[in-house]
Amino acid sequence: MGKSQPFFESFLSLSVKWENNSCCSCNVRRTRRGYMGENSRGLRCRTDRRVLSPSSQKDSKFKDEAALALSVWQTPEMLVEIETAWSLSGYLLVCFSAGYFIHDTVDIVVSRQARASWEYLVHHVMAMGAFFSGIFWRSFVGGGVLTLLVEVSNIFLTIRMMMKINNAQHLLLYRINKYVNLVMYFLFRLAPQAYLTYFFLQYAGQRTQGTFLLGILLMLDIMIIIYFSRLLRSDFCPDRVPSRQHKDKFLTE
Repeated sequence: MGKSQPFFESFLSLSVKWENNSCCSCNVRRTRRGYMGENSRGLRCRTDRRVLSPSSQKDSKFKDEAALALSVWQTPEMLVEIETAWSLSGYLLVCFSAGYFIHDTVDIVVSRQARASWEYLVHHVMAMGAFFSGIFWRSFVGGGVLTLLVEVSNIFLTIRMMMKINNAQHLLLYRINKYVNLVMYFLFRLAPQAYLTYFFLQYAGQRTQGTFLLGILLMLDIMIIIYFSRLLRSDFCPDRVPSRQHKDKFLTE
């Protein structure tokens, strides 16, 4: 298999249990600020706490995507009737996602990664506020389902992240995924977010749940645009990215 063999072995090793995490190209140990290790060239490297996660957390992501497909399949009108459409599968999906954000927030705080992962904390707090409003008032469930379309884009972002960790940017698979990832980011992140923002603008100036969700959406819009600019600079203009950023944020940098 040549040069690609270390990457594929590392890719498979990340799917085993947390206690057995070891890669061919990077031996990782946990520290207070993240994960330290040595790559295949013998150089020390630090990865963010988001790089490696328990198998249970990965399973929850797959369940999230399956539940998303089921809810959209059963009630496709949720993608249009954002405020009034409701289904049991969609409602449970929003509940499950809110639980995931709670779990991940607690994990960040308990593992003392709040300073290094403050962007995730801000995102999670806003997401929980939006989801809980839909859970307790049982409205805008369709909007919650629509925002979870980003999980499709996360598949290709995660593949990109894992290949960068293992220094596999020279592979053809990375170059293909780079363009596929760009298309998926637009289709399942930027486009749904723009559609939701346009829909919720009708609530501007009111004192309703829709106005509350509009405020959250506008803040998320800023974050998504920033992440998209990072992604473009990293994959298509790497000379403009400071070298230190590649050590800390692999998902969009």
